[in-house]
Amino acid sequence: MRIVFLGTPVSAVPSLRALIDAGHDVPLVVTQPDRPRGRSSHLIAPPVKVFAAAQGIESMQPTRVRTPEFPKLLAERAPELLVVVAYGRILTAAVLAVAQNGAINLHFSLLPRYRGAAPVQWAIANGECTTGVTTMRMNERLDEGDILLQQELAIGPEEHAPELQARLAQAGAELLIRTIDSLSRAALASRAQDSSSATYAPRLTGGDGRIDPVLPAALIARKIRGFDPWPGVWMRCRGKNLRLVAATVFDGRTAAAPGEIVAASADGLVVAAGESTALLVRRLQFEGRRVVDGQDAIHGRQLEIGDRLAAIAQQP
Repeated sequence: MRIVFLGTPVSAVPSLRALIDAGHDVPLVVTQPDRPRGRSSHLIAPPVKVFAAAQGIESMQPTRVRTPEFPKLLAERAPELLVVVAYGRILTAAVLAVAQNGAINLHFSLLPRYRGAAPVQWAIANGECTTGVTTMRMNERLDEGDILLQQELAIGPEEHAPELQARLAQAGAELLIRTIDSLSRAALASRAQDSSSATYAPRLTGGDGRIDPVLPAALIARKIRGFDPWPGVWMRCRGKNLRLVAATVFDGRTAAAPGEIVAASADGLVVAAGESTALLVRRLQFEGRRVVDGQDAIHGRQLEIGDRLAAIAQQP
C-alpha cells in the first residue's frame, strides 16, 4: 500500500520501520521541524527524519499544518493511506481526507483511557498496572476516532516511562501492520469509543515535576518513574534544586517530618514522605551536576542525614 507517514519522536520509528519491512511504499514522511537542543542551541532533527533519511525517504517539516497548501502537498504523493504515530499536531478534515483509505493513528494507551499527549507518563504516575496500544481511524477530535485493534501490556512495578514507551512502540508497530493487513482485506470492523469512560493525559509541564514531599511515598515514586526523563521530579535542598532520579517505597514507617533524610545505606537514602511513609532514593542529581547514587551523595558531602528536602516554590 502507498502510505504517507506522519510522526516525530523515537517512539514512532519502529512503526515506520515496520511499514518499510512489510513492503509498503512510503514516498514521504511528515515530521516536526528541527529544534534547538542543549546549551549550544544547535538544531537537532527529529528521530523520524533521521531514520527516513537513512532509508532514502523524503521528509517534509511544515511549521503549520492548518493551511490550504498542506493537504495539496500530501495529495501530490497520491497516498492510499495516512499513518500517524506521535506526530504532535492535530490534523484538519482536509488532511485526513487526502488518502482514499483515510488516516489511521497508533496511540499508546487503551483508548478511551488516556487520550492526549502523554499517555505513557500519566499511566505510570497514576498507578496503572496495565496499559496498551490502540489503532484507530482518525477524525478531527483528539484521540476520539473509532477503534480498530488494541493490545494490552502490563506495566512493570519499577518500570520508568522510557522503558515502557519503548515496549509500547514495538508492540504498536506490530499492531499497526496487523491493522493495515486486515484493512487491505476488508476484514476489520471499527467500533466507536465509549466517551463516558474517557480519561485524559495532558501534555506535561515543568510545573508537574515540582513535587512536595508531603505527598505519600508511593505517589512520589510513581511520578519519579512516570516523569522520567522530563520534567523529572524536583525538590529543593541546601538552597539548590535536586532531582530524584530513581526511588522506591521504603518498607517501613517513619515519624520524621516529610522531606527529612533519616538514614543512608548501600541501597540509597531513606527520605520521609507524607502519611508516615518514606522513599528509598537510589539515585539523585543536583541541578547542573551528574547523577549519583544516594549513598555517594552522603559520602561526597552533597547531603547529610538530617537534611530536609522541600517543595520548590511555584513561579508567580
